[in-house]
Amino acid sequence: MIFRDDEPRISTTFCSATCPFSSRRATALDLPMGRLHRVASEPDPDDVDETKRNVLKLLAVAGIVGAGAGGLVGGTLQYLQPPLIGIASYPRVQLIEVDGSPLTVAKVESEYSVETSDDTIFYYPLRNEPNFFLNLAPANGQAPSESNPGAWGVPGGIGTNGSIVAYSAICQHLGCPAPAISYYPPGTCSQTFNTGPPSPNSSPKQPFYIHCSCHGSTYDPVHSAANLTGPAVLPLPQVVLETDANGNIFAVGENGPPVNGHLNTLTGGYGVGSTVPLAKETPVILCSFPA
Repeated sequence: MIFRDDEPRISTTFCSATCPFSSRRATALDLPMGRLHRVASEPDPDDVDETKRNVLKLLAVAGIVGAGAGGLVGGTLQYLQPPLIGIASYPRVQLIEVDGSPLTVAKVESEYSVETSDDTIFYYPLRNEPNFFLNLAPANGQAPSESNPGAWGVPGGIGTNGSIVAYSAICQHLGCPAPAISYYPPGTCSQTFNTGPPSPNSSPKQPFYIHCSCHGSTYDPVHSAANLTGPAVLPLPQVVLETDANGNIFAVGENGPPVNGHLNTLTGGYGVGSTVPLAKETPVILCSFPA
């Protein structure tokens, strides 16, 4: 309230006791006229500093956003980088025949040959990695020739004449598994391949091979599953086989590139046990070979 010096002093007690704007003090406030005065009042404990209120709100919101962003990033990383499953090294695994008995060289050489038509499959080293089990020796026990298809002395082969081998049953092109990719024994299709320098006692013209019906890739089981036709450009991985003194057969490792669909053959699935059985599958046959 402004008071002028040329006016008499007044008292603020002009309001009655019921005046809503009356002073809290019981006595009058005598002020000189014509001067501006600031009257201090006691702070209201219910008043809150708006600046502090806004800062606290911002900090709270920032905390919530930060926690949400952290959770979102953490969740995203969890899905972008799922924990890898696999095994640390190649196990030594005994192969078991379809009937449950141990698989031996003698049994393979008497019951399996280059003529065997059904795919014989076993899983190694992971449960989602199938492999072909093959004996490329002629069924009649005679040496291979152009008129007696088959192969002895195959790289990595075991058995009496080195004719027993195993290769991945997942195509190296786009990962088609058996039976879409299958072993084709002699006479399955009219196609034969000139395979280049033959292994000992094998024919330079080869009417048996591993062929994928998905896109036509073909592999040579006599020469480490090398490519015969595309579009695949990598050979099939080869399982390393060993025997013990009793002729029992074991899978102990793998050579070549990783199994298709796996950054490493040992990762991307769960390991097999100490033994693994053979299984029979009917192949999918499609005599279509890229030029």
